[in-house]
Amino acid sequence: MWYYNTQIIKTPKTMVISDITYPRAIFRDSSTLASLGIKPYSETTPDNRYYSNGAYTVDTSGAEVVGTYAGTARDVATLKANMLSEINSQVALKLGAIDWYWARADKGGTAVPANIATYATTIYSEQATKETEVAALDTLAKIITYENKPHTEVRKVDNGDGTYGPTTTSSAREINMINHWTANPNDEVDEAFVSLTAD
Repeated sequence: MWYYNTQIIKTPKTMVISDITYPRAIFRDSSTLASLGIKPYSETTPDNRYYSNGAYTVDTSGAEVVGTYAGTARDVATLKANMLSEINSQVALKLGAIDWYWARADKGGTAVPANIATYATTIYSEQATKETEVAALDTLAKIITYENKPHTEVRKVDNGDGTYGPTTTSSAREINMINHWTANPNDEVDEAFVSLTAD
């Protein structure tokens, strides 16, 4: 995007400047744009998960014009309600995928496998923990931290032959704790995984 005389130009177009008509091809020529006072334009907006766009200001002093929207904080209670709804939706999805084990058992079929029963119990437990944690988030800053919690993950290096390690590498990750569940229904093993630790 570009900026000229208070106008934000989103796509190249014909420009009339000082009674001279310039074809839209000038937008491929940075030196011509600079000579006409047409500057590149960028826009800074707040994270719309937590803020709505507030007052708009524009800085034309540099080689690039920057438009900035101030952030207006979203309502904490509304955000928390949305978080709880998302937790419930995830639980319903996870348990819905294994309900057939109980339906089969109720009809006199194979009993629910122990690992599946344990998985369901763990999901309910993690749900309760998450709901308690969300209830304690009484500021926007705490919500932001909860949904972007810094972690360090350590993994074994892929040796390229189907084996991993012993060399390891670590990386920084930000994890939304709403979406972070420790259990899986099939006891799947990630052979490269070593640890995931909250910072």
